[in-house]
Amino acid sequence: MDPVIRIHPADDVVIARQQLVAGTRIAGLGLTVQGLVPPGHKLAVRDIPAGSPVRRYNQVIGSATRDIAAGQHVHTHNLAFSDFERALEVGVDALPTPRATPAATFEGIVRADGRVATRNYIGILSSVNCSATVARAIADHFKAHPRLPADAQPLAAYPNVDGVVALTHGLGCATDSEGDALKLLRRTLGGYARHPNFAALLVIGLGCETNQIAGLMAQEGLQPSTRLHVFNIQDSGGTAQSVAHGVALVEGMLAEANAVRRQPVPVNHLTVGLQCGGSDGYSGISANPALGAAVDRLVAHGGSAILSETPEIYGGEHLLVRRAVNADVAARLMERVRWWERYTARNDMRMDNNPSAGNKAGGLTTILEKSLGAIAKSGTTALVDVLEYAQPATARGLLYMDTPGYDPVSATGQVAGGANLICFTTGRGSAYGCAPAPSLKFSTNTALWQRQGDDIDLNCGGIVEGETTVDEMGEAIFRRMLATASGQKTRSEIHGYGQHEFVPWSLGAVM
Repeated sequence: MDPVIRIHPADDVVIARQQLVAGTRIAGLGLTVQGLVPPGHKLAVRDIPAGSPVRRYNQVIGSATRDIAAGQHVHTHNLAFSDFERALEVGVDALPTPRATPAATFEGIVRADGRVATRNYIGILSSVNCSATVARAIADHFKAHPRLPADAQPLAAYPNVDGVVALTHGLGCATDSEGDALKLLRRTLGGYARHPNFAALLVIGLGCETNQIAGLMAQEGLQPSTRLHVFNIQDSGGTAQSVAHGVALVEGMLAEANAVRRQPVPVNHLTVGLQCGGSDGYSGISANPALGAAVDRLVAHGGSAILSETPEIYGGEHLLVRRAVNADVAARLMERVRWWERYTARNDMRMDNNPSAGNKAGGLTTILEKSLGAIAKSGTTALVDVLEYAQPATARGLLYMDTPGYDPVSATGQVAGGANLICFTTGRGSAYGCAPAPSLKFSTNTALWQRQGDDIDLNCGGIVEGETTVDEMGEAIFRRMLATASGQKTRSEIHGYGQHEFVPWSLGAVM
């Protein structure tokens, strides 16, 4: 096996498959390694003068901060972010996706209104941080106990109910009652309240908070019903009585929630949120493009995928503009990028304040390099719509949702928008989960799989090792999507992740 991976003939760097030591001869490139190059890191294939652009994926990932000789390690010590003009050629790569026949199906739960669920939870949402303890206490009443036999568990009589989960947060008060921050929180909570993966729901407030339940219901067009109950702690006699009231309400909803069955449904009912976290130098070579190949299959079968994390497509947005179906979609994408430039500037930050320490240890040097690898998750299909955070996803195909790069915040927005499955690639390791949507995790390298396989659903490291291809792993990921949507548990579900990873985007000042 060649000790390095060359992605594009025009690239100035190759990626080390393994640790390279000084004196190692790279026969295929006719160069000798100078110094230590860790696995996943970059090696210069030619002399690069200081100030020159450096290319990976045949795209600029930064500029050399000093002269770099062929065979030297290329990283933070000699490569830095540099802004450059990016041609915005709208739609030149927006090719139609051929429809696959026969169309794939999965075993979904069809709700009375025709929406399709991949899971069947009862949810408890808090309107404000002050009602979080009550919400969690209610959910804990129905939590499985390891010392009890299976037939004595709280939900033993309801095998079709995946659980009772409390999704709480630190927001809901000390904010402008007419401002964007409150509207965004309400849109997020509304998206969860409508999510098909909830068979029924409680919304619990304190009573005096800025985020009044009545205001939430009005903004989001929600009405109390047999599957949506609301109450305030101050009106229910305090903590203990509120917990008892909530437990009684959930007990009254369990029988109806349990009365579901799975049935074959077309893939156009599947919406997948795309995430990557703890990325490394292999992310853009293995797991991300493999997930992209799965997305191409998903869209071909009529499904949808949501790409997000605007700070982590920065520098590669021109590639998405090339795939926009029209000028309006391209303009809306670029407006979100410009908004982030203004947002970071007024908060004394920079859009290139990325990658993280773990990303850098894994071989990623600049946000430009990270973004190019992250965009690979979206495959090659056309970009059909651009959404704001937590905005409902209604179009079918590849969508873009504006979110922060922080994974829990980003995925929360995707689920609020209707994602009923999350696919999460990682090179450094992740222990993420996302109720009520199941979350699949894919490792970019085999060393991570061997070290943390208990948290990973599928290993894409064979691509790096030359044992499999991106297309073959794309097919495997697509099949795993269908199996998970049909009820197969993910590693994060087995471990009980999901309740504490609900993190709505917090905008503006805390007053």
